[in-house]
Parts: sequence; C-alpha cells; structure tokens
Amino acid sequence: MTYTGYLIDLDGTIYKGKDRIPAGERFVHALQERNLPYLFVTNNTTRRPEVVQAMLREQFHIDTPLETIYTASLATVDYMNQMGKEKTVYVIGEEGLKSAISEAGYVEETENPAYVVVGLDTDLTYEKLVCATLAIQKGAIFIGTNPDLNIPTERGLLPGAGSLIALLEAATRVKATFIGKPQAIIMDNALSILGTERSKTLMVGDNYLTDIRAGIDNGFPTLLVLTGFTKVEEVATLPIAPTHILNSLDEWRFDEN
Repeated sequence: MTYTGYLIDLDGTIYKGKDRIPAGERFVHALQERNLPYLFVTNNTTRRPEVVQAMLREQFHIDTPLETIYTASLATVDYMNQMGKEKTVYVIGEEGLKSAISEAGYVEETENPAYVVVGLDTDLTYEKLVCATLAIQKGAIFIGTNPDLNIPTERGLLPGAGSLIALLEAATRVKATFIGKPQAIIMDNALSILGTERSKTLMVGDNYLTDIRAGIDNGFPTLLVLTGFTKVEEVATLPIAPTHILNSLDEWRFDEN
C-alpha cells in the first residue's frame, strides 16, 4: 500500500510534553521532502493553532503551514456551527478553546447557555464545575472536546480532558457528545481538509484508545508508534491490531508501505 496522505497526532508522537522526539521531527521532514500531504490532528485544546505552529518551529525544529494544524477546538466550532443553535456557551477550557469559540461568534453565558463545552483546564475550580453541571441539567447541549483521560508529558501521565468530562457526566447523568479522536466528527472533517482518499490516508499516533481507534473505527489504516501513551507490553492484548506498529518513526519506510 502506498499512502497518499497522513493524519498525525502531536503529543507523544512528534514530541512528548516539552521533550523532543527527534524521530518524530525527522518523520515530518521526510513528509515535507516528499511533498506528501499531512495534517496534524490534535485533541489538545489549550493552544491556538498559531501557538502550536510557533511551538513546533521554535522547540521541535518543524516549520509547518498553519493550515496543517487541526485542533479539537476547531472541530468543536465546526460541530456547533452545524448544530445551528443559539450562539451562547459556557466553556471550561483554556485560551485555545475559548478563543476559537469566541472568534466564531459565540457569547459566554453562565445561566442558560445553549452549549456547555468542556476541554482541559489547568485552572479548574469547583465553581466552574458547578456552573457547567447546572447548565447541563437545564438542558444545555453537553460537548466534550476529547475523551483523553490522560496526557503524556515529561512528568508522566497527567489528567486529561476526558477525566474532567467523566466527572460532569457522573454529576449530571448526561453523556457528553465527544468531538476529538477517536470520534468520526474530527476524523471526517480532517479528511475533508486533507482531500485524500480514506483508504490511503494513514492515521499516525501513540495512543491506541484515541489515535489508533480513530483510524480503526473510521476506516483509516493506522500506525501506532510506541513513544507515548500505549506501551510495548500492551501490544499483545490490543483488541484490534493497528495496521503498523513501530518502536520509533525512524523505522518507517515510505517507499515500502
């Protein structure tokens, strides 16, 4: 199989927290040298695409166009626009999520918003959870940006947005609509942006539960790299095997796959 497009996770795949993964950097450089279309698809909602772009350039030696970065924040806005409800929202999240929603014309509303959107928030307070809980109980559409229970960092696996969303699901007895990987919403949008054929577009990531299931569940071939969330000792027990499994992206041979 010759792959004509690549959907690529970031944290744990191209870098790990603040630490470089040189093999990930070389992988992207190889894509660029071959003029192969790629799109970074990240569940991280804390950073604006412009910030991700600058971080890749300044910290991880990757110079990439802004349009190659598709975040769960952008996918969330796309979904809300498709729903067509009143543009009022209560957001638990950080600058990357809040700015994307605000720039799309949505107004912050605490008491009776049409939507409650929850992403990672490192300044989370009990009062924010209270506001979200009450709004959801009143009928606000409950959106979770992504289901990641943990974030791989240089410190270890930290709580992710999925952990916060699980708390609110328990408090409200309402299930969130998830946008990020492994959901079809973000994958279908990403494929539309990339413009390649689904069966020839490889999903590359380190997390079996999000990145690889995003590929498996939505008809993409997959490449699991063991540099982040999913460990080598877990591979034998994975319920559905990825198309490819590598210890390092340096092992990938573009002309042989």
